[in-house]
Amino acid sequence: MKTTFGEYIRKLRTDKGLTLTELAALLKLDSANLSKIENGKREFNEKRLDKLATAFELDLNKLKTEYFSDQFAKKMFEFNCSSETLIIAEEKINYLKSINVKQSEIKF
Repeated sequence: MKTTFGEYIRKLRTDKGLTLTELAALLKLDSANLSKIENGKREFNEKRLDKLATAFELDLNKLKTEYFSDQFAKKMFEFNCSSETLIIAEEKINYLKSINVKQSEIKF
């Protein structure tokens, strides 16, 4: 997706015909904060992803992908990182997964 996460939320909201106030109530936010999120002036709290998924009947894992890719992109842009950063991050994810699997295989 070529939008920020806030723009993504705005599109979901307008496509469903919800007002800021209606969606804010579903997310347990006030409409001013939701407006700031949609306009990129405030970050969306990842703890509300499940509420957002429920409100729009979205797959939570796909929504997490959208959210975290936005977070990674912002940090990479902020620190002027190369795309190689993503390749190395993926390698580290695989390493962390392998450690986790090995630890779960240990029998006491």
